[in-house]
Amino acid sequence: MLAIYKSTEQGLQRFDDVVNGGWIDAVNPTPEEIAQLQAWGIEADLINYSLDQDEMAHMEREEGYVFILLRIPYFQGSGTDIPHITIPLGIILTDRFVVTICRYENDITRALCNGKYRGLKTAKRYRFALYVFLETALRYLSYLREINRITEVLEDQLQLSTRNREVLELLKVQKSLVYFTTGLRSNLVLMERLQRVRMFNQFEEDQELLEDVITENQQAIEMTNIQTNILNGLMDAFASIISNNLNTIMKALAALTIIINVPTIVASFYGMNVALPVQDHPHAFLIVLLISIVLVAIAVFVFVKRDWF
Repeated sequence: MLAIYKSTEQGLQRFDDVVNGGWIDAVNPTPEEIAQLQAWGIEADLINYSLDQDEMAHMEREEGYVFILLRIPYFQGSGTDIPHITIPLGIILTDRFVVTICRYENDITRALCNGKYRGLKTAKRYRFALYVFLETALRYLSYLREINRITEVLEDQLQLSTRNREVLELLKVQKSLVYFTTGLRSNLVLMERLQRVRMFNQFEEDQELLEDVITENQQAIEMTNIQTNILNGLMDAFASIISNNLNTIMKALAALTIIINVPTIVASFYGMNVALPVQDHPHAFLIVLLISIVLVAIAVFVFVKRDWF
């Protein structure tokens, strides 16, 4: 899908054809749309880099364009093997317009389209790229807070769990954090390089915005490291907790089995075809029942004192 936008006095407006100072947003472009991008002067290699799922963050500067590739966070869904991953987002800055290319619809470009940033001007190409960086860092932080909430819920569930489901959910979160760590670090290297490039230092506002972006990115890296360390500890701790919970259940079942067997043993003795005490007593059944109850009570008392229940 190709969408063309441009900042006007009324805000960000959509156009049917490419315009100078505009923004072309390409999401999972078809072969026909890729051909259209090439007709507008976008090289095929840049498009392929942006659609390659394994491409790392980097920058290329050639005559006529600047190409920047970011790793942005992406939520695949809670039912997937890895809910949160990172995907590449290509930003191409030309003399005429800005192009963003991504294989999936994402929260980054969606936020820009919705007018989240009042200072966003599509004609100011480098500042536009900085707003993409800023939204990427903020989205990482947002997803990390969600991951922290999920971890806390799983922690509460694991305290009473005897199954592996919660541990497997934690493993999914751990995989997501690995993706986030790799993406954030590669983005940080890219941003530090951009900080040394003259085109992002021409205006004081751009310099301050880039510094804010780097600060947010570093904060996301720190949050990711903290979450990773916490998860590593939780995985070890809760493996032991699940084992202990299972042992507690087995201990309770063993104690219950012993208690149930006490009246069975008493009844077995009085079921023998030999002379037995009080067998001729008119209340023999009640006496045997009382003996069973007393022995069961003694067994329960002993097990409770030993904390077997």
